[in-house]
Amino acid sequence: MSEKTVADSMRRQGLVARKVKRRNGLTRQDKTKAPFPDLLRRDFTATVINTKWVGDITEIPTAAGKLYLATVIDLYSRRLLGAATSRHPDADLACAAIRMAIAVRGGLDAIRGVIFHTDRGSTYTADSFTTLCRNSRIRQSMGRVGSCFDNAAAEAFFSTLEWEVLSRHEFTDPDHAQQVVAEWCFEFYNTHRRHSSAAMMAPVTFETTTALQPEAA
Repeated sequence: MSEKTVADSMRRQGLVARKVKRRNGLTRQDKTKAPFPDLLRRDFTATVINTKWVGDITEIPTAAGKLYLATVIDLYSRRLLGAATSRHPDADLACAAIRMAIAVRGGLDAIRGVIFHTDRGSTYTADSFTTLCRNSRIRQSMGRVGSCFDNAAAEAFFSTLEWEVLSRHEFTDPDHAQQVVAEWCFEFYNTHRRHSSAAMMAPVTFETTTALQPEAA
């Protein structure tokens, strides 16, 4: 079926295609801070949990101002470990997401030595964030400036969020956005949404299944 045929059919039915809004980049590099080396080099695969995490920050527009979401995702299962929100896209927000991820994984001993890959934004080179990672034995990794492919797994999550949630809602205020986004993240994405990289299982299901098969992990 051609694009014109589909367009004609939609016009007759009074249907309008849903538009996906372009996400504004939040990366602002602090050139006084040296970036961390890229330890992933676009290899977004992991054979066990807590070896490679990725994260990023995105903005969520509402009628009463913006809400910002910081993520931490385990590449083994694509499980969203940290999903912190704030009205400010700062280092405190990034730290909150990491602390959430550590808690979900059961504490520092469980995640020691994990790689956390992000962009080179000032949020992730801020002293408070780098100190938290260092004290938690988290190895920071960063892609190049202006290359979304260097953090493609984190970007893919935001694309999914945009398509499945943000483009379908008009949020009245940040509290409304936080409620809807948190519900989707923890009650759907982690427990029901299937991923090709997780054997077509939801992240939590994939982790539970492979935990019962140590040799497969």
